Amino acid sequence: MERLFATEKAGGRALYKLHAVTVFAGICLVLYYRATHVPAAGAGRAAWGCWRRSCGSASTGSSRSPYAAPSRTGSPPDPQSEPPSLVMATVLSLMAYNYPPDDGGSILTFYALWETSAFAKRWLPFCRRYNIRSPAAYFAESDEPNDPRALEEWSFVKILIDGKDRGAVDNDGNVLPTLVYMAREKRPQYHHNFKAGAMNALIRVSSVISKSPIIMNVDCDMYSNNSDSIREALCFFLDEEMGHKIAFVQYPQNYNNMTKNNIYGNSLNAINQVELAGMDTWGGPLYIGTGCFHRRETLCGRSFNKDYKEDWDQGIKTQQRIDQTEEKAKSLATCTYEHNTQWGNEIGLKYGCPVEDVITGLAIHCRGWESVYNNPPRAAFVGVAPTTMAQTIFQHKRWSKVLPLLLWTWKNKVTASNGLLHIWFMGTPLFPEIMSPWITPFIYVTVVKNIYSLYEALTSGDTLGGWWNGQRMWLVKRITSYLYGVIDNIRKLLGLSKMGFVVSPKVSDEDESKRYEQEIMEFGTSSPEYVIIATIALLNLVCLVGGLGQILTSGQNMLLNGLFLQVVLCGLLVIINIPIYEAMFLRKDRGRTPFSVTLASVGFVMMALFVPIF
Repeated sequence: MERLFATEKAGGRALYKLHAVTVFAGICLVLYYRATHVPAAGAGRAAWGCWRRSCGSASTGSSRSPYAAPSRTGSPPDPQSEPPSLVMATVLSLMAYNYPPDDGGSILTFYALWETSAFAKRWLPFCRRYNIRSPAAYFAESDEPNDPRALEEWSFVKILIDGKDRGAVDNDGNVLPTLVYMAREKRPQYHHNFKAGAMNALIRVSSVISKSPIIMNVDCDMYSNNSDSIREALCFFLDEEMGHKIAFVQYPQNYNNMTKNNIYGNSLNAINQVELAGMDTWGGPLYIGTGCFHRRETLCGRSFNKDYKEDWDQGIKTQQRIDQTEEKAKSLATCTYEHNTQWGNEIGLKYGCPVEDVITGLAIHCRGWESVYNNPPRAAFVGVAPTTMAQTIFQHKRWSKVLPLLLWTWKNKVTASNGLLHIWFMGTPLFPEIMSPWITPFIYVTVVKNIYSLYEALTSGDTLGGWWNGQRMWLVKRITSYLYGVIDNIRKLLGLSKMGFVVSPKVSDEDESKRYEQEIMEFGTSSPEYVIIATIALLNLVCLVGGLGQILTSGQNMLLNGLFLQVVLCGLLVIINIPIYEAMFLRKDRGRTPFSVTLASVGFVMMALFVPIF
């Protein structure tokens, strides 16, 4: 039988291997220099630093063709954080898949879904005819439909959202997919385990509605953009050579509201096209929480066995009365159902971590299964990226809690940033002298790593400005999101706080949206994170001014000693922080840095200048 999918090696592997080997050698030389040039005991030792590298390899997969009847599950949010209109767009896009349908919250969200099921009668034939997916995306892209034949149907798409027809077929006579809304029981004495608990309840409820062997999971803010995603995913599961090894097929996250130059560094292009694809070499990517097709058995705890064969007919069930199905489903969604069971431990999504998707994917891999990454030319799922600085910091703070290794990253990056001023005034060189041969690995690693990063970004579809903005946001996230994430993890380990799960907000006011479209950074609220950002930016500015002053007074001697490169580093940091200085001192709009934040940051800088640090 012909293979249903193929995996190809990416080009340029020899060049990448040369880059990786030489950068690794450079890092080893830097570490050797640090070990053999230890400063005398005292403040000089604060200049020690560690350099890290990142690498990735690439292989891609593509697929096509059908089978099976997946259950499609979405996690409805707090309607204040993610508007019901966003949920409606997602549900309609999922119902419009090019695949035969199976039979398988809040009051506001429930009402939105009820109206969605009625609107689907009109919408589904419309989107099949004109190859449209999400209503929100369609109306946002065009003032008028491109196809003249759509003009006669344009009016009803706008006004019949409030229809009450509960028929089971659409206007073309096609059977509508079954839409099920589940609101699970919650009581104070039982932990509901956030999104992981909701997903596990959905897994159980879907077992009495369709019991499909494949479950698709998508967040409510990620609408389907490719009606063939199901068929493509099933190609992997049904492949006779490799299909029995695959636990889940992961699609990438894409966003439809990115600015041209990716102002907040939220583009995932390089990650999607290089890093996630490269993980296929090592058994496949981890589960990222959305846009994923799971084998039901693996979510329910099954370990891999080479003799395992999926029963693709298990989802076909005898017809039963709707009230009987409803009663069975209700019992599976009660808060007491999981008591004294293995749900959240050996069965279903894992409990005990805010990023339940990553540890669930790790557990599945540890049971012997593999996963596959599929990134088709037309994005399978498209969502909404954060549109303010606060939203971006908040999102990465939540993501950072899953990576204990961020403690290492946070320690080195923050120590380096805060230590520059102190090292400067103590006269301790961070780098070798300009004429020393030891300066070569320092410069080589820095330059080559950034050139390769730029190449990766440009070949993945980003712009030069987008890459530069990404570098700025990495600095911002290291001193805010990851710092707070590490502190929260330490507090949890010490028993000082409990785990929480908060949905990243997707709502912005009109002024914020306009500034986002104009690529103007948002600093309009008072928060400790903004104080940290402003303080670090001002510290670098003070370092640059002081360094330039010493160069002017010391002349050639200053240019040749090790402190010169520290001035260059401060200069680069000042350039990358220009939008922060503008928000603090020049801008007059509502997105400028509040005066209280500016005052606090100036105060901290003055303390650093006049209070000795030991």
